[in-house]
Order: sequence, then structure tokens, then C-alpha cells
Amino acid sequence: MSRTLRVIEDNRPSPNGKPLRIAIATNDMENLDAHFGSAKKFAIYDVWTTGVRFIAAHEFDNVTKQSGQHDSQDDKITPKVEALSDCALLFALAVGGPSAAKLVRAGVHPIKRKEAEPIEAILMQTQEMLKGTPPPFLRKILGTYEKPDFTDNYEIEETA
Repeated sequence: MSRTLRVIEDNRPSPNGKPLRIAIATNDMENLDAHFGSAKKFAIYDVWTTGVRFIAAHEFDNVTKQSGQHDSQDDKITPKVEALSDCALLFALAVGGPSAAKLVRAGVHPIKRKEAEPIEAILMQTQEMLKGTPPPFLRKILGTYEKPDFTDNYEIEETA
């Protein structure tokens, strides 16, 4: 069983630019502290260079063990992937190969972190990444990706 808590749309103006929607695997809604399969909750945020906004929390009762071993044949992954399908990034302590493949097919890029850290730190790091030069996959998501023009590196010979 799963539950979703969504923030009612408010009239606050959004910061400039398209937001990056991210999901954070958590068990306590304060820290990134869970593997994808064992996460009881996912905190969803919109992130801009100038701000963040909490969007929703998805909670799941049917989760795998933190060891990553699936304890039954029940599909515990697909409902999570579907709940996160409008996110561009997922931050988690670990994501198994089959789960990562499902996430990528749904358009969600998993990012593994080595150890637990506060959600606030993840949000600030994401803002800093957006302020700098995001990787190409992220620029494509944000609609700011320009394919490099390698022809500038070569002189074109004219033939008579």
C-alpha cells in the first residue's frame, strides 16, 4: 500500500527558470538515509538556483530489506518507479541494477550517495550544481543543452 501527500498549489511566484524535480529516498523525511528498494518514503522537491519548494511525499508500506535482497516475489519496485516518474533525479544510498534500469526507462536518473546526509544538504548541493555547469544529461532535462559544434575546430579547405 502507498500514500501520497501533496502540497496544495499555492500562489507564490516560482523563481526564474524551469525547476528541477528531484526525489530523495528517506525513512524519516529529514535525511537521505535509505536504499531505493527499502525506502519507506520519498521526499519530492522542485529545485531552482534561487530556491526550493517541497512538492510531495510518497510513502510505501511494502518495501525490500535494506540489504537489497528481495524477500518475496511481490513487485515492490514498479509502484515506486511510477510514483517518481515526474522526477528528473533520484538520490538514494543504493539502487540495484534492475531498479536503476526501470528508473532510467521512466526518465529518472538515479544518483547514489555513499552515506546518509540531511535532505537540506542535498537540496543545497543540487542548487550549487544548477548554478555551475550541470552535466550534459541534466542540461538536456533542463532544456539548456546545446550540442557542441566541432566544425569550429577545423579549417575547411576550398577546392577549385
